[in-house]
Amino acid sequence: RLKPELAPVQIAILPLSKKPDLQEISMRLREDLSNLDYRADYDESGSIGKRYRRQDEIGTPFCATVDFDTLTDQKVTVRHRDQMTQDRIAITEVSNYLKDKLKNF
Repeated sequence: RLKPELAPVQIAILPLSKKPDLQEISMRLREDLSNLDYRADYDESGSIGKRYRRQDEIGTPFCATVDFDTLTDQKVTVRHRDQMTQDRIAITEVSNYLKDKLKNF
């Protein structure tokens, strides 16, 4: 329950697998969010469950998973750390989503 303003990372971008297409989208999203002054991280090592757990341990409030559906629908699944809920949102809306959620945290 670490407050987002104290967390070292506000959002982690996690490709579901190490496929080049997923890595490219994930790295681009991380870069875009970093350029907008979000503390964003990229992690592709280990299983998705282990990555979620690592991010939970350091207090990362949100994780965006880039999966195979992302290639066709241009959406990511954003997982909220404390509520354990997931939202499927367009890649272009991730910044607005974070802005809204962090404001109301």
